[in-house]
Amino acid sequence: MADPTPVIDDLRAESDELDQLVGELEPGQWAVPTPAPGWTVAHQVAHLHWTDRSALLAVTDPDAFHGLVEKALAAPDSFVDEGAEEGARLAPAELLSAWREGRTALDRALRGAPPGARIPWYGPPMSAASMATARLMETWAHGLDIAETLGVVRPPTERLKHVARLGVRTRDFAHTIHGLTPPVEEFRIELTAPDGALWTYGPEGAPQRVTGPALDFCLLVTQRAHRADLALSAVGPDADRWLDIAQAFAGPPGAGRPPKEGER
Repeated sequence: MADPTPVIDDLRAESDELDQLVGELEPGQWAVPTPAPGWTVAHQVAHLHWTDRSALLAVTDPDAFHGLVEKALAAPDSFVDEGAEEGARLAPAELLSAWREGRTALDRALRGAPPGARIPWYGPPMSAASMATARLMETWAHGLDIAETLGVVRPPTERLKHVARLGVRTRDFAHTIHGLTPPVEEFRIELTAPDGALWTYGPEGAPQRVTGPALDFCLLVTQRAHRADLALSAVGPDADRWLDIAQAFAGPPGAGRPPKEGER
């Protein structure tokens, strides 16, 4: 049974790094549009707060969380945006405080979850380690949107290993939500980490492969960049198709980001 402490620690570090970015913003900067259509900086933080609050409820009161699942099923195309819109209407200081309190409460709840506990979610139930991984993935991805908006470059860290692993594990999920049958064979994934090390997944001799920078793979599976703008290579038709539909986050297929004009 995997110890969830390391990924929970990394989730805290990722959140603290983003907090340093938004904590000193002027009120007007919270209303600046981000690369996500219709979402301002406030929407991005509000979404993280809303999801942290949902995760906390899933850990501490699964029966009450079931009510959120029913709401999501009733409005799958608007549920997430409505949650972000609600939080974005708060005053920036109030939203920042609520996000801080919510993620601190979730941190405590995840650390206190019984070993082997299965936490309900909008997809299959997951462990505390998997929940923390999912939260880290979203925090990193939405933090990228905010950083891009503010003109800040955030160097990739070793914490991307959690995002990359989640991207690999959600291969079959990405096929399913597109109405496709997942490939039977495993792929070989070889990703170059920020420090130059090689992160590998799947059988070494698998005929279908994906290779490239770990950062680019994480950008792809969080749909923060178009495949055409990334240095990822696929060998084999199934691996190639996967790179067109990869998605590490729950919910319906995402629209992704358009390719950068003039750089294709």
